[in-house]
Amino acid sequence: MYKSYTMELAGRTLRVDIGRVAAQANGAAFMHYGDTVVLSTATASEKPREGIDFFPLSVDYEEKMYAVGKIPGGFNKREGKASENAILTSRVIDRPMRPLFPKDYRNDVTLNNMVMSVDPECRPELVAMLGAAIATSISDIPFDGPCAMTQVGMVDGEFIINPSQLQWKEGDLNLTVASTREKVIMIEAGANEIPEEKMIEAIYMAHDVNQTIIKFIDQIVAEAGKEKHTYESCAIPEELFAAIKEIVPPAEMEEAVFTDDKQTREGNIRALTEKLQEAFAENEEWLAVLDEAIYQYEKKTVRKMILKDHKRPDGREITQIRPLAAEVDIIPRVHGSAMFTRGQTQICNVCTLAPLSEQQRLDGLDENEVSKRYMHHYNFPSYSVGETKPSRGPGRREIGHGALAERALIPVLPSEAEFPYAIRTVSETFESNGSTSMASTCASCMSLMAAGVPIKKMVAGISCGLVTGDTDDDFVLLTDIQGLEDFFGDMDFKVTGTTDGITAIQMDIKIHGLTRPIVEGAIARCREARLFIMDNCMKKAIAEPRPQVGPYAPKIIQMTIDPQKIGDVVGQRGKTINAIIEQTGVKIDIDDDGAVSICGTDQAMMDKAKELIEIIVTDFEEGQVLTGKVVSIKEFGAFLEFAPGKEGMVHISKIAKERINRVEDVLTLGDVVKVVCLGKDKMGRVSFSIKDCKQ
Repeated sequence: MYKSYTMELAGRTLRVDIGRVAAQANGAAFMHYGDTVVLSTATASEKPREGIDFFPLSVDYEEKMYAVGKIPGGFNKREGKASENAILTSRVIDRPMRPLFPKDYRNDVTLNNMVMSVDPECRPELVAMLGAAIATSISDIPFDGPCAMTQVGMVDGEFIINPSQLQWKEGDLNLTVASTREKVIMIEAGANEIPEEKMIEAIYMAHDVNQTIIKFIDQIVAEAGKEKHTYESCAIPEELFAAIKEIVPPAEMEEAVFTDDKQTREGNIRALTEKLQEAFAENEEWLAVLDEAIYQYEKKTVRKMILKDHKRPDGREITQIRPLAAEVDIIPRVHGSAMFTRGQTQICNVCTLAPLSEQQRLDGLDENEVSKRYMHHYNFPSYSVGETKPSRGPGRREIGHGALAERALIPVLPSEAEFPYAIRTVSETFESNGSTSMASTCASCMSLMAAGVPIKKMVAGISCGLVTGDTDDDFVLLTDIQGLEDFFGDMDFKVTGTTDGITAIQMDIKIHGLTRPIVEGAIARCREARLFIMDNCMKKAIAEPRPQVGPYAPKIIQMTIDPQKIGDVVGQRGKTINAIIEQTGVKIDIDDDGAVSICGTDQAMMDKAKELIEIIVTDFEEGQVLTGKVVSIKEFGAFLEFAPGKEGMVHISKIAKERINRVEDVLTLGDVVKVVCLGKDKMGRVSFSIKDCKQ
């Protein structure tokens, strides 16, 4: 026997089966929303993992291709590594739930969400988010939940709660909001320049819906929830803190921490650590947790100074942005490049343009998302933070940062009709000390403009931090947080946008939610800062997109042909189109609707390719003058090739004004001559003449 719980959510029935499947997990919720089915499980290890100073939570969102009736591609015909969408969804589930676990909990916890069926009207990402929260809430794993998530779209100016996949793709807003009983705990958004006040309205509309879901989850927990298990606390002994403060008084820690240079600060803390290691050399138990104790001491010191004295570690004012610098064309021969520096955060972005055929193909669960024309990739090498470790490719953090900057710029990109290119920008992190994703947004925007991409407006981004006290009214917002303020603070609230509105939001917090004044204050602070960055830094480097793409970027000619003529251009087994490509050195893409893109760097050769295609698709008409090459000679005349696969014949009587006995007396193979079309003869064949063509 199992229990089913249902509620009406945004006009559809949400059903949760408890005790039906996966009984050996600590908690399991078999989720049904419409015909979308997701199995969400929460499991925890019996004992804490030794030797770590963090909570080992892992979240997985598994896309099973059978959920949409597909067999995976590739040789193995089974699901491979997680898609970018799966990774981003896992991060969105992780961010609101992580703060709700005990800070001193060190048991391994895995939240797994397996998509088993997809109804296009009910997005599986949302179902997985709710499933993870329910599975954890009913489990015996310590968790200060529940939390709930709601998505908001906007079509024709109207908000839509939990939109369908098509509405999500084509609407002007992609907003995901997670809430606890009282506060917003996570915000993720992509938007088509939504004004700040409209965004706040959408956030709190979602927050209100979340309250109804939380009441539903409370009912499930009351009837089917397990008692939370006890665990071995990994909290630092208070007597250790007392001993540390005797050796390193608060004033000495303040002096060590408060400097504007990251390396100096780290050197100061290293010196204090060595001092304490010597003092506690005989106490192995304390030595084992000394690094974490120093970290917490440093954190308390920074938070106290910010909250009580409004004193930031680098001496800045609460609203002050670090020194800014920007330049373009830093890398030669690439299609576009820019570098953006904010304090000790520095990003170099390189833009590459290519034919639309090189856009990324997507193989996922959303039938509306089959390709991606704009790609932003973000790299974070160890040298950017003064560390040494081998590169193993992008991790979840890098993919998330790249996706955020990508989402920020999509609303201002030109359409394919306006700019028929696939676009890739790559952000290389040269130096990192806080909010490289926002620096990537600024650098990418300038790189696109330097490459001649006619973006509609300039986009910039900035991060706002938070330090809270004992009450909801006791807080300080920090503009442009550096790494230390991110680590020790309570919030990393990133907002990107134009002068007219928001294009993306990503909010991470370490506390149990934000009040409305904090959310509104952070959004307002970010608007003020991004406008300052654009006016005082970015516009000085490049104020608008260049009028054309650079000399090393491919040029594209677009034309349209009759779809029934596509076969003539392609030729048998691609013989005709490959001959054009070989002659001209261009790249040619043809869509099923007859749209043709000719891509190359030599304008003359591109024009030649266009001319050849026009000849192939145009029926010969009387009076038309053409240039052809002699490819075959017969007794009765010569055959000329006007374009690959397009030939015509000149009768021997039409070669010269005077009578000739042999074609070879006038023409040889390979000769290039001009002819005029005489129309069709009595047999319906098209005939050409050299002698009647005016030279």
